[in-house]
Parts: sequence; structure tokens; C-alpha cells
Amino acid sequence: MKNNQMTKPIVISAPEPRSIDLIFEEHSKEKLFSQYDIIEVEADKIDSLDAPTLAQARYILGQPPLSLEVLANMQELRCIFNVESNLLNNMPYEFLFEKGIYVVTTGAVFAEPVAELGLALALCLSRNIVEADAAFRTGDELWGGDGNSQATLLSRSKVGLIGFGDLGRAIARLLQGFRADISVFDPWLPPSLLTEADVTPTSLEHVLTSSDVIFVVASVTNENTGFLNADAFSKMKPGARFILLSRAEIVDFDALIKAVESGHIRAASDVYPIEPMPKEHKVRNLKGFIRSAHRAGALDVAFKKMGEMVLEDMALMDRELPPMCCKRAERETVSRMRSKPVEIN
Repeated sequence: MKNNQMTKPIVISAPEPRSIDLIFEEHSKEKLFSQYDIIEVEADKIDSLDAPTLAQARYILGQPPLSLEVLANMQELRCIFNVESNLLNNMPYEFLFEKGIYVVTTGAVFAEPVAELGLALALCLSRNIVEADAAFRTGDELWGGDGNSQATLLSRSKVGLIGFGDLGRAIARLLQGFRADISVFDPWLPPSLLTEADVTPTSLEHVLTSSDVIFVVASVTNENTGFLNADAFSKMKPGARFILLSRAEIVDFDALIKAVESGHIRAASDVYPIEPMPKEHKVRNLKGFIRSAHRAGALDVAFKKMGEMVLEDMALMDRELPPMCCKRAERETVSRMRSKPVEIN
């Protein structure tokens, strides 16, 4: 039995803040442990592993900080599986690319659940559902047309997407049933890929000035931090709905709050510059603003899908094939990512 164990490919497991139990169904976990020798270690203790373990490790589950010295000793390493979803600037990517070592992320599992919550927020803002419910609870409800003074349809509306990765595509698919006119600003994609997805490539200016609803679903990079500022909000149509789903660092959050306070726009967000936000922060009681506590993607079904993706890609690479389920880090863009890692699952 011991000899069989020694012949298994080694997987170093350091998936913080996730855990093996979080991302693997019981049958998948059994498969993982039966097919691989799992070495569990804290993320900051990789360099404490013995030289033979490092030399023979085939995969890393998680994206712990890795020095060039440690990686140089990992002669059999094929792939680093980021199960947090934000590619972190904590390892020498150029060395990994030169050696043909994949860095992949399972972040696509969050696209569908986040898109569904985003759609719910858009509908709530469009039909004033949350505030109407609160008024009913206190006996201050407005009946019939009196309760619809700010209501509007999502159907056939003009929708703008800022960013068109996995999440943007998932939102576009959900909006097809609403026959919305969807425009997209994404400077990292060629227009042909957008038109093939049945959306209209356009400028940021056009998205801001023409959209009834704007979804912000772009990753944070060293080029777009805080670029949605007071000037951007002033360009939006009066009464437009602004929905922030990706990362708060893209937005000047104080400017967003002022735009909502003034009544110029209505907004909803699943992410914040500080998580959790201070108890006394004005956003907690801001009228015209719907709050969600970074919970859009945190469904067990999404976490468990991570494990399936990891196992399928490991199986491919065990056969000398490239990973196909997880999304690969790209040499040209990975160093430009600036998303803050999550601390709460």
C-alpha cells in the first residue's frame, strides 16, 4: 500500500481561503485522494516542505506565494490552480510562462450565480421592489400607479456592460429574454468577438450616456482603478440604474454615493471598498441604493463546481494535454490585474 501511495502524483494543497471540503463533493474528494498524494500545507509554509516533495509535486491547489527559488526546485510542476478567483501578484509569472507551467483560475464558476443576482438587482431597481416592500411593512405603501412613479421596464431597455468576461457573457445571456439592446465597453476584446456574442461594441462614453441600466463587471487592473468617477456618473441618464458586481476598486465609491444621494441615479452593489463596511457608513441607509454583502457568487453549487473543474483539468494534464475547464492566466495581462483577494468565502 505504501509503494502505491508513493507512485501517485503529488498535489500540494493550500487553497486558502477555500478548503478541500468546500470545493469538493464527497465523491470528488474521494477521487482526489485516491488518485493523488495530497500534501496539505498552510499557504505561507510552502518553502518549508522538503526538497523531494517540492521536486516531485505535479500540481498546486491554491495560489500561495511562491518565490523563484522554490519554483526552481519544482521540476515536475505542471499547473497552479487558483481557486480563489483573483489572480494574485505573488509569484514570478515570467518564469512560469517560460517553463510552460500553467496558472489557471476557477473563477468562471461564479459567472452564472453573480449574473442571476445582478439581474435581480436590476429588476428591483427598475420596479422599486425593495423600497416598496419596506413601505408596506410600515403601512406607508402606495397602491397601483401611485407606487410606480419611478418604475420602468427592463424589457427592451438600453443596457450597458462595462467588461465582457465570463460574467458579462452570463448577464448578456440572461438579458436575451428581455429583448434588451446591449452595448459593451471592453478595451481588451476585439469588436468581432462582441458582435458574435450578439452585443454591440461601443465606447465608454456611449455606455454612460445612453444606457438605462449599467452593469459593471470588469476586473480591476492597473489601468482602471477608480476610473468610474464623478464625471462618469454625471454623464449617466437621469434615473439610470447602476449595478456594481465585480470589484469596488473600479469605482470612486464616494462619487457613486453622491450621485445616488442627489437622486441623479439609482444603484446597487455586491462589493465595497471595505468589507464589511463600517457600521456607521452612510451607504447602509442610503435611499435609492440596494446593498448585497458580497454574496452574489457564494453558493455551494459554485464552490463544488470548482472541484470538478480541477479534477477534469488534472486528468487532461496527466495525459499530457492542456487544461481546458479552468481559465488560463495570460502572459500579457496577468501582471496588470489588481483585484484584492477575498477573505470570506
